[in-house]
Amino acid sequence: MAKTANLALRIPPELKAALEEAAKADRRTVSAYVELLIIKDIEQRRLLPKQ
Repeated sequence: MAKTANLALRIPPELKAALEEAAKADRRTVSAYVELLIIKDIEQRRLLPKQ
């Protein structure tokens, strides 16, 4: 099993609601959706090899 690390952040309620909507539309949890967004951005910046 892959090891993971926790990341806590505070965001405005409107942003959380939008994230929840976007994640639901993508059939993902909010955590999985945010992880996907972060991975895409970091890959685009060539800071992480594509998986």
